[in-house]
Amino acid sequence: MNIMEIRWHGRGGQGAKTASLLLADAAFMAGKFVQSFPEYGPERSGAPITAYNRISDERCTIHSNIYEPDYVVVVDETLLESVDVTAGLKEEGGIVINSAKSAAELRPLLHGYQGKVYTVDAGTISRKHLGDYFPNTPMLAAIVAISGCVEQQAFMKDMEEAYTHKFANKPQVIKGNLDCLAEAMQSVRE
Repeated sequence: MNIMEIRWHGRGGQGAKTASLLLADAAFMAGKFVQSFPEYGPERSGAPITAYNRISDERCTIHSNIYEPDYVVVVDETLLESVDVTAGLKEEGGIVINSAKSAAELRPLLHGYQGKVYTVDAGTISRKHLGDYFPNTPMLAAIVAISGCVEQQAFMKDMEEAYTHKFANKPQVIKGNLDCLAEAMQSVRE
């Protein structure tokens, strides 16, 4: 069975759980079998949280946390100093970190991880298109771009439909969210 496993690291209130759910929705719309679930510590804003995705071409009967992910998404780079975000991360996969720094600058914080390291400045992108700090939207696009878990054009089409439904009473935010996704897909760098 071909299963892609993704682990998200963020802080409460940054949208890692929401991004994980949106990725699951997009993969489901692409005909995949999906799982998306969070794991919380102290349930308060700013506390570290972990969320997970499993994406497969066949029904997946595994129902546990993900201990050896193919990819890791780090929504808040300050977690690099307090959480071993690379624990179990497969070297043939990769990690994408929300940071204005380069991968080379961040690699010393990754506990000797030798796989691919990607960065995207999700804060700047979200402020530009959404007017505030919403790092989950660009990080969602970044993981789609580097993992190939969903075809990019289909992802953008599905996200447009999802945002049109979700923001039916606030149509002015739809374009900003779509622009945010598009720029993040183009901006993620190794």
